[in-house]
Amino acid sequence: MSDENNLTLDEFSPDEALASELAVDADNKIASDLAPVFDVPVNISAVLGRANLSVAQLLQLSSGSVLELDRKVGEAIDIYVNNRLVARGEVVVVDDRLGVTMTEIIKDGDTSA
Repeated sequence: MSDENNLTLDEFSPDEALASELAVDADNKIASDLAPVFDVPVNISAVLGRANLSVAQLLQLSSGSVLELDRKVGEAIDIYVNNRLVARGEVVVVDDRLGVTMTEIIKDGDTSA
């Protein structure tokens, strides 16, 4: 890579604001501002619970086997978007199908429950 493509620290003014420090005017934001990301696919997972098994235990599972999860009945489930915890919720039934109602939005870094 040539030197002309490399940036050095002295090319930036020390008094310039960082992008993360710039004020965001939420009042002027509208849904159409997000139009460029409307078609970006996301993976959403609702995790009822987890279980740890050895390979031997896994191989012994068959149709009708019961797998005990680490959650209690009625306990909130975790909702992940692209493998990141974003909410907690409850399982609901809608027209004979399972769904999830979000009951708590998780702020960045707040994973305590």
